Amino acid sequence: MRIYILLLVFSLFFSCSQQSGNDTTATTENENSTEENPNIHGIEVSETAAISLADLSEKMADKEKLENITVKAKVTEVCQVKGCWMNLEKPDGSKMKVTFKDYALFMPTDIVGKEVVIHGYAANEATPVDQLKHYAEDAGKTNEEIEAITEPELALAFEADGVLIK
Repeated sequence: MRIYILLLVFSLFFSCSQQSGNDTTATTENENSTEENPNIHGIEVSETAAISLADLSEKMADKEKLENITVKAKVTEVCQVKGCWMNLEKPDGSKMKVTFKDYALFMPTDIVGKEVVIHGYAANEATPVDQLKHYAEDAGKTNEEIEAITEPELALAFEADGVLIK
């Protein structure tokens, strides 16, 4: 199981670091949203079944993984390169990293502060140092901040297959 998670993390690392020569990869025009609702990305997500991040944290206290879950939270950070990940604010002030299934979704880079409803699976996993540094680069952190990252981070993470931007 851990090998699968590490393989997923490394594949996300390499796929997020590849950039094309033009600036059309940033999804400011919601290119992967549905025609019916430009605020839905990926599969359709219903807010009615959504739980809070506090509830998710409680459910994950004694589990390694929880599938087919819908969560509602506020966006605190988005990958500024392609929108390939986002951070959501947990009640304790920490963050939960959200990546997207099969690297198939890209969020608009200007949704910080907005509420989202995400569907997918949550897992308690360790993020390697190189992946953490990559995320810091994507977020526009300084070289000093990036070099200060020296330990893997064990945290609650989420892989979404659908996102509703409120």
